[in-house]
Amino acid sequence: MTGSGTAATAGSSAERTVAAVWRIESAKIVATLTRYTGDFGLAEDLAQDALLEALSHWPRDGVPANPAAWLTAVGKRRAIDGWRRRERYDERLAGIAHDAQREQDASLDAEPWDPDAIDDDVLRLVFIACHPVLSREARVALTLRVVGGLSSEQIARAFLVPTATVQQRIVRAKKTLAAAKAPFEVPPREEFAQRLGGVLSVLYLVFNEAHAATAGEDLLRPDLGREAIRLARVLAALVPQEPDVHALLALLELTAARFPARTDANGDPILLADQDRGLWDRGRIARGRAALARADSFGRGRGAYALQAAIAECHAVAGSVEETDWDRIVLLYEALGRIAPSPVVELNRAAAVAMATGPASALRIIDALVADGSLRGYHLLPATRGELLLRLGRSEEARSEFVTAAALAGNDRERALLEQKARG
Repeated sequence: MTGSGTAATAGSSAERTVAAVWRIESAKIVATLTRYTGDFGLAEDLAQDALLEALSHWPRDGVPANPAAWLTAVGKRRAIDGWRRRERYDERLAGIAHDAQREQDASLDAEPWDPDAIDDDVLRLVFIACHPVLSREARVALTLRVVGGLSSEQIARAFLVPTATVQQRIVRAKKTLAAAKAPFEVPPREEFAQRLGGVLSVLYLVFNEAHAATAGEDLLRPDLGREAIRLARVLAALVPQEPDVHALLALLELTAARFPARTDANGDPILLADQDRGLWDRGRIARGRAALARADSFGRGRGAYALQAAIAECHAVAGSVEETDWDRIVLLYEALGRIAPSPVVELNRAAAVAMATGPASALRIIDALVADGSLRGYHLLPATRGELLLRLGRSEEARSEFVTAAALAGNDRERALLEQKARG
C-alpha cells in the first residue's frame, strides 16, 4: 500500500472512531462541559469544536487511549481560551485552569470511561434538552442531538425535514435556554414529576415516529426506534426508582419487537393477523416484560405507559390473533381511557372491542367519534370504520371510507394499502 493509501486508511479509521466515541460519550462530554462553563449552548459548541480538532489530529497522531477524556479536555481548553480572549480571566478561571491542563496532560494515560457509569450531569443534560420553555420540535431535536449524539443531518432524515430546519431549531433552542437562564440542574422535588413527564413524552414522540412514520416512503424507521429505546434505557439507569420510566421502556421494547414482521421485503405493511410471529424479536419481548415487571414492583399502580405496555404484552405472548386475550385488552384500554382520556385511545378501544365482541358494537364507538369531530382529518378513523363496515358486509360504504382515509394518509405505504382496499 502506498503512503497516501495508508494515510487514507488511518484517516478513515480515525473518523469512524470519532463517530463511535461521539455516539457513546456525547451526552457525558456535553454534560461535563455544561457544568464546567455554566452555559449549555457554549458547551455544545465546544464539544463540536473538539470533534473537529479530533478529526484533524487523530489521523496524524493516532487515536488517544482515552478519546472521550481527550475530547472533554480539548473542550475545556477552548473554553479557557475563549475566556482569555474576552478578558474574563477572573476568580473562576484561576481556580479551574490548572485542573483543566492537568486533566488534558493525563488524558492519554487515564482509565477509559465506563459507558455504563452514568452520573448526575447526564440527567441534568436530559432535563435541559427537554426544558418546558422549548417547543416540542425543539425538545426532540435537542434531545437527539445532545443526548442521543445524532447529527443534524441524521435528525433531518429521520423526520423528513431539511437539515437547515433542524439546525435552526437547535440554534433557536440554545438561544431560548440562554435567554431563560435555564439552570443546569435536576428540577427540585416539587417539579420533578412534571418535568420527567415532559422528558418521557419526547422519547414517546420519537418512538411513535419510528413506529408509524407520519410521512415519506417508509412505514417504519427502525433506526429512530432503536435510538428512542437507547435513550429510554439511559433514563432508566439515571432514575431507577421511577416506575414510569421502566413502563415506557417496556412499551418501546414490546412494540419494537414486532417491527421485523410488520413489513414485507418491499417495505409494504403486513397487518397483524398476517404477520409471521416467528419473526418477532423474542429478546425485546423478554426485556420489555422484565421492564414492565420492574415498573409494577414499585406498587404504585399502572400509569398510562404501563397500561399501554400491558396491551403490547398481551399481543407479544399470544400465539395468534385468535389466541389473543382481547377481553383483557379492552379492559386495559378502558383503564387507559380513565386515566389518560383521548379520542385516539377510544379509537384503539373500538378496534379491540371489534375483536372481542364483534364489529357492530365497535362501530357505535367509532360513530360517536365521528360525531364528536375531534379526530377529523385523522386517517385511521375512516380506515377503522371501513374495516368494521367491511366485516358487516357493507362493502360500498367501506370503500368510501377507505377512499377518504387514503386521501388523508401522509405516509406513502399506508396510502397505497388504503387505495388497494378502496379498489376492493
